[in-house]
This record gives sequence, C-alpha cells and structure tokens, in this order.
Amino acid sequence: MAKTVKKVKAPKGKPKKLWLTILFGLVSVFYMAPIFLVALNSFKKNTFVKTQTFALPNAESWAGFENFKTGMTLGGTFWKSVFYSLVITVLSTFLIIIVTSMAAWYISRVNSFFCKFIYFACVFSMVIPFQMVQFTLARTADTLKLNTPWTIPIIYLGFGAGLAVFMFTGFVKSIPLEIEEAAAIDGCGPLRTYFKVVFPMLMPTVISVSILELMWVWNDYLLPYLVLDRTKGYMTIPIHIQYLKGSYGTVDLGATMALIFMSIIPIIIFYLTCQKHIIKGVAAGAVKG
Repeated sequence: MAKTVKKVKAPKGKPKKLWLTILFGLVSVFYMAPIFLVALNSFKKNTFVKTQTFALPNAESWAGFENFKTGMTLGGTFWKSVFYSLVITVLSTFLIIIVTSMAAWYISRVNSFFCKFIYFACVFSMVIPFQMVQFTLARTADTLKLNTPWTIPIIYLGFGAGLAVFMFTGFVKSIPLEIEEAAAIDGCGPLRTYFKVVFPMLMPTVISVSILELMWVWNDYLLPYLVLDRTKGYMTIPIHIQYLKGSYGTVDLGATMALIFMSIIPIIIFYLTCQKHIIKGVAAGAVKG
C-alpha cells in the first residue's frame, strides 16, 4: 500500500518574523553607520578626513595610530580627563543605585500622601527638559561648591533619580511583604532588612539601572561642561575632545575622531556584554507598576 504523505505547513508567523528581522537589521545598519565613519576616519590623515570623509583609507590617506598618539598628547590632560570621567561615572552610578533603591523601597511600603507625592515628582522629572534648568543649575552648583568631580554626582543623582525610582518601585511591589516581616521577627532592623534581604532581591533591576546610568554619565557632555570648574583643570573626556585645537583655532579632525572612537569603544563593549540584563531588569520592574 502506498503511504500517505502529510504536508507539513509552515508556521504562519515565520514570514512576518523574517521581514521584521530584515527591517530591524537595516535599521541597525543606519544606527551603526556613524560609529563606522568615526572608526574609519580615525585612521586617516587630517586633510583626508575633510576631503574624503566617506572613502576607505588608502596608502596616501593612511595615518596608522598617529592620530591616537596625537590626541592623547595634545593638551597634555587626556589621562587626567579619563580619571575624572571614571570618578564621576562610578560615584554617580553608585549614589543613584543606593539612594533611589532605598527611596523606592520606602515609597512602596509606606502608603502615605507624602510617598505618593515623591513618587510622582520623580516620574514627572523625567519629562522636564534639561535646557529649562541649565543656567539656574550652573549658578546653584557654583554657589554650593558642587563644581568638582567629587561633588557633581549629587547633581547626577537629581537628574537620574526619576527613571531609577520608577523602575525600582515597580520591582519592589512584586516582592512579598512576608519576607520582610520574617526578617523583622528574626531581629533585623530596617537597614539590615534592606541590605540583607531586599537589596539582593533587587539585583536584576540594579544591574539594568547601573548599565543605563553608566552609559548616560560616561557620554554626557553638557552637564559637566556647565558645572565643572575648568580653571582647575576639571575636564571629562567629551570636554577634552572639544579642546583639541591647534594654533589659530585649527582642529585636528583625525585626532578628534581617534579620541571619540577610544571613548565609545569601552561603553559599547560594556553594553553588548550586559544588554541581556537590561531586558531582564526592565521586564522585572514592569511586573507591577
């Protein structure tokens, strides 16, 4: 007897997923194009960066690693700028994580008008443009002596609190209250309960918020430019790149591209390594909102 062969139907959603993959692949290429151009021009001589911006380097335009050497030596403050960027980024992220997670825990557990007001104030701060407060902020920072790399994290805390409190509050609401009650019965005070019980459970959101804040603070230009006292040599990497000027205001574009490429490579590697934690943290913080 002849066997009947059953036709296997392809999943209905497969062609749609394929087209979506192609579409978002093309979109990603457009997003990656500026990074590719920066990398391309960082190995060209200064003249060819201006005249052959979109061309591949050839024997005539190839500069090798001279642009990197020039960028790191021009001005003589590159490594100091790297140090200040690291200090500001690490301190700001640490401060945002600790303060906002504790605030979110208190807001979630204490049902009062004050807590609701603080929560909505933090959420509302996310929609206020920075340009509305930049001049007042610069003057206030000078008055309160917040214009150093060791004090500017306080300002970053104010601007980064909105998103962090929103994400942490959503996740804390998903933690059963009985766990904290059991810790209290065992003799834990509020601080011990937070650091021993609550904070370890917040790790998915902590990692997610840390990645977002690190990328924001590391790449930020406007806030340090307005606040930091540059007469004392306080410059982050983006500010240092702006000052890559020679005599008569000429700009070495090759060295500028090289330093931009050096500054974005660490954060890209960090993001690609930890991107899965961003999705997990955002999904965890959206369980209950």
